[in-house]
Amino acid sequence: MLGGEEGPAAAKLLELLVALGEVFGAERLVPVESAHISGVSYKNLGEAGLGWLVEQADLGARARIRATLNPAGMDMEFWREMGVPEEFAEGQRRVLAAFERMGVEPTCTCTPYLAGHVPGFGSQIAWAESSAVCFSNSVIGARTNRESGPTTIASAVTGLAALYGFRLDENRRPGAVVEVEADLDTVMAYSALGYVTGKRLGTTVPYFKGLGSPSLEAKKALGAACATSGGIALWHGEGVTPEAEAMKGHLAGLERLTVTAGDVEEAVARFTGPLDDPIIALGCPHSSLEELGEIAGLVGGRNFGGRLWVFTSRSVYSRAEEAGHVGAIRAAGGRVFRDTCMVVAPLKEMGWTEVATNSFKAGHYMTSMGMRTRMGTIRELLGARQ
Repeated sequence: MLGGEEGPAAAKLLELLVALGEVFGAERLVPVESAHISGVSYKNLGEAGLGWLVEQADLGARARIRATLNPAGMDMEFWREMGVPEEFAEGQRRVLAAFERMGVEPTCTCTPYLAGHVPGFGSQIAWAESSAVCFSNSVIGARTNRESGPTTIASAVTGLAALYGFRLDENRRPGAVVEVEADLDTVMAYSALGYVTGKRLGTTVPYFKGLGSPSLEAKKALGAACATSGGIALWHGEGVTPEAEAMKGHLAGLERLTVTAGDVEEAVARFTGPLDDPIIALGCPHSSLEELGEIAGLVGGRNFGGRLWVFTSRSVYSRAEEAGHVGAIRAAGGRVFRDTCMVVAPLKEMGWTEVATNSFKAGHYMTSMGMRTRMGTIRELLGARQ
């Protein structure tokens, strides 16, 4: 492949993986079963990034393993309803066209595991997008590093990745024990726990004690927040995650920290200020069918006047539409969008200034974009607009 037998794109992308492996001391490359590619929003790519994608497609880059896409910067069908400028929409369409030429599935979601892309336990994969990486490593028990857009494209085209980091047993062991002494009765509470943990540990792998019995939604919220505030790509939870039992023998002598109810309250306060008329933005990471059902059950008889925005994948959207959840949210003056989310959309161009959310990942990024924010549970945020 390095000699160009499979085309110039495959050769160049393999060179990238070899160079990466050399930097991290990898002994070899290993086959990977699937890829999940980030760097999809035109907001982040711009013309330079788009040009590189088109070049790869022109050079013959084609995915040889299953490869899915992270969110784009807009709902590919209802972008006008979002207030996305025409120029941005045209750029975004060209981005997806380039990926589709490479044989990548235009899933446009940060939760591929809710859209049928579920790797097996212990499988080697090449995933980007911090929350998807954290979920696949931690909850599924697959093996990936926190890859970039270019390296996931390289893995998709070559079917290979460098063997280092979280692909190796020794690097999956915890580096700290986190004792949870807070009530974890909402998804937002798990998100807050993740944010506090990431802030304290950086990239250290945590082993949680006292997580209770978190739902799938709570697990994805926890991991997304861990990855946002600290760059955590893997966590273990006693009685919760598939590798936790095997890790019990590696806990002696580790740093120990406690997360209390006061820590959670402090995290909520950090992203909560007085707002006039915020957009309520839910779905970071993308909403599950269960979350859409919860939202639909809470909005009956209310009118949000277009100020409730819910983000999900096309796969989940289709099932939610069949279940009547999408119709119920729209009947209450809410909007349900696919393909995108509040983190990667061109919010300033869309006129956003205030955001209320239950996601610490969203709160973190909204604040960094200069937005005023408020944190709350789904029930609190929807009930606040009665």
